[in-house]
Amino acid sequence: MLLDLSLSELAKGLREHRFSSVDLVNECYDQIEKLNGTLNALITIIPKEEALASAQKADKELTPDASPLFGLPYVLKDSYVTKGIKTTAASNVLKDFIPQFDATVYTKLQQSGAILIGKANMDAWGHGASAENSDFGPVKNPWDDTRVSGGSTGGCAVAIATRMCAFAIGEDTGGSIRNPSAWCGTTGLKVTYGRVSRFGCIAYASSFDTVGPMAKLAEDCAIVLQAIAGVDPFDASSSPQPVEIYNDQLKSRKKLRIGIAKETLQEGVDTEIVTAVELAKETFKSMGHEIIELSMPLLDFGVAVYYQIAPSETSSNLARYDGVRFGGGRDLFTDENKRRIMIGTYALSTGYADKFYHNAQKARTLFIKEYEKAFSKCDVLLLPVTPFHAPRLGELINEPLKNALADRFTTTQNPVGIPSLALPAGFSSEGLPIGVQLTGPMFSEHILFQLAQQFQEKTDYHQRKPKGIE
Repeated sequence: MLLDLSLSELAKGLREHRFSSVDLVNECYDQIEKLNGTLNALITIIPKEEALASAQKADKELTPDASPLFGLPYVLKDSYVTKGIKTTAASNVLKDFIPQFDATVYTKLQQSGAILIGKANMDAWGHGASAENSDFGPVKNPWDDTRVSGGSTGGCAVAIATRMCAFAIGEDTGGSIRNPSAWCGTTGLKVTYGRVSRFGCIAYASSFDTVGPMAKLAEDCAIVLQAIAGVDPFDASSSPQPVEIYNDQLKSRKKLRIGIAKETLQEGVDTEIVTAVELAKETFKSMGHEIIELSMPLLDFGVAVYYQIAPSETSSNLARYDGVRFGGGRDLFTDENKRRIMIGTYALSTGYADKFYHNAQKARTLFIKEYEKAFSKCDVLLLPVTPFHAPRLGELINEPLKNALADRFTTTQNPVGIPSLALPAGFSSEGLPIGVQLTGPMFSEHILFQLAQQFQEKTDYHQRKPKGIE
């Protein structure tokens, strides 16, 4: 398949006229027609004739100095507003919502010449770790359709794994890009807070939300981040920090110190996931990188702190959806939505805010100090993404505590604002993908890409596809 190629290979092939953007778009729609009915990755599919018209235009207008994303098909998580295109956040509250403006990330990708072909399914409002909490039905794992895809950005990960698109844009509040990337065998980046504009992203927890790329491999994510990163006058939280030239630094072979926190490989973590982390450690060690064992005991409190702050922010953000100004009534929220709204409202209420929300914010400061201490000893951390393999459909949605614990290793990076890159690192005995994540200090995305690129040059996990994906 053409879409097995990396983004740089696709860009080169288009410029050498070995295939066309029309060919790529047709291949995507062939996969969508075959698989979306079963896997339920996309909520809204752009009419094929519209996407083909954009592809024909791209083929005519392609120049040697065009963006490497020019003419490439992609999907957006359905939490990004797109003018004239339905945007639902996977909730019946917004099932017929047609936005009047565009998210900045969508605007930047349109300017790069990329071609939107669909809006991806997700947990409604980002509330979930399985992409089952959707009013449009659960997203199923392409490696085993009796299992979950991971969430909340499950649809994007499935679309990439099944070649329904060349890349995708997800959103990560506490693991929503990394979790599905790990369970679907793809690569996904939670960016530094403020690295990419959040303007036009339907908010879950505003101080945690990040906009990030998802693709087959780290090099692809670097190319996409180059196009979407940067300060935005419409988002006061976007950073003026200069954007690195990520691709120019991919070939760096600087020797780094890679830390492993012992708490992430202890009780409650599946043995095959521990083995995958150990094998990744040995792979990096064979490249000449130094491995440093360290302790980060505060990581064990990540879920508890996250589930005080994030629901508090979402209870505030979702208050605007009252069925009067726009959208449907509050009775259309799912049970999981209502649970998080009630937890957050309680945590902010008079007499309880000091005990819950304000104490959680103090703990957030402690997380910042914990990571600063770790990064004084190492350059990057190597961690599992999830403590267990992709569960069967129904297991997480019916067990709220287990649903929360799926994010055990992904909830501390968002309160701190640091980047973390999930990448494929093995398979279970049942053939399910296993992911690891590389976490670094703020604005260290270029270092994460360098390490991941080296790892993917030595391994082939990112090249494997689910059965039936020809």
